[in-house]
Amino acid sequence: MTGMIEYLRVQVHRQSGRFERFHVVFLDLSRRAIADQSMGQGSIGLLRVTMRELFARALSLEASGIIIAHNHPSGICRPSSTDIAETQRLAAVGRTLDIELVDHLIFTNRSVYSMRAGGYL
Repeated sequence: MTGMIEYLRVQVHRQSGRFERFHVVFLDLSRRAIADQSMGQGSIGLLRVTMRELFARALSLEASGIIIAHNHPSGICRPSSTDIAETQRLAAVGRTLDIELVDHLIFTNRSVYSMRAGGYL
């Protein structure tokens, strides 16, 4: 997972500046990456990603799992109440489609927070 964390760190910090960026890695049954995609950019504290777009892509790839990541340009490496609610919502929708939300990672320049390790998944 260390390699995946470093890869996602680069993806969400790429030209982010003061914007939040959202990236998804799609996984097969063996949890190997089969594709990845940047799926959103927003201002500080506001990032919009549609579940329809995310899960449509996962279904088209026949993915059985996803890892999602976004950055916090504020430098605060804690999930907001919105992050927690949306993570739980994504996990619930994924369960109905047999697509596991393996983790949701939040990055700052110095740290990473795992929603799974934090007990939110």
